[in-house]
This record gives sequence, C-alpha cells and structure tokens, in this order.
Amino acid sequence: MSDTKITIEATISADTQKVWSYWTQPAHITKWNFASDDWQCPWATNDLRKGGKYSARMEAKDGSFGFEFSAIYDEVIEYEKMTYTIGDGREVTTEFKAEGDKTKVTTVFDAENQNPIEMQRGGWQSILDNFKSYVESN
Repeated sequence: MSDTKITIEATISADTQKVWSYWTQPAHITKWNFASDDWQCPWATNDLRKGGKYSARMEAKDGSFGFEFSAIYDEVIEYEKMTYTIGDGREVTTEFKAEGDKTKVTTVFDAENQNPIEMQRGGWQSILDNFKSYVESN
C-alpha cells in the first residue's frame, strides 16, 4: 500500500445541500459516477452513516470491463464531510465547503500501487468533473 495521497477538487455552481444530495443519492450517483461517456454506472446503493456501506457498479457500456466499487463509511458529517475505507483498505475523504452560492468539493484518497499517480488523479478528477457538469445542468 502506498503512503501517497492524491487530491482532486472542483468548485460547483450550486449550494451545499444540492451538491450533498446529488453526491449521496443513488438516483443521482448513477447519472454521473463514471469518467467518460463510454462508461456507465447502472446501479448504486448508499447507507450514509458511520459503518454504512456504499456500493456502485462501474462498467464500460460495451460490456468489455466493469467492477463494483464499495466502501464502508468511517465518518459522515452531513453537508460537510465523509470519510470511507475502500475494500482494499485505502482511505478516502471528501469535504464540501460553501463558498457563497457555490460549493468546493475536495477529495483526498490513498493512491494504489497498480497505476501511475497521474492516471489515478486523472480518472478520479474526470469523475468529479462529470459530477460538476451533472449538478450544474440539473
């Protein structure tokens, strides 16, 4: 396991309550939780509480590859912060900070050892950018 932490962020033109809702509700998660248009998220579940489980299926639309991303929440502070541990033991923290009528979303996650750091940062940032686009267009 790497000790390297990767940070991604985006400032979203929406209030924190809307951003939190779109980030945490499965009906919304399935609309944005993929890095490119040739991928999809057909389902998601989210038990948003300490000890609760988050799961989402991420897969290529052509069926060539897919996986279930799952984690257990370590901390949930509504509208502010969530920390969870992925199945492989890596930790992820996402914070939501109100900035006037916008919300800054910052995620810090433990890097894995299979892919280059920039590839990991790029993939996670693409998902966050997709989230930003989804929130701002709905």
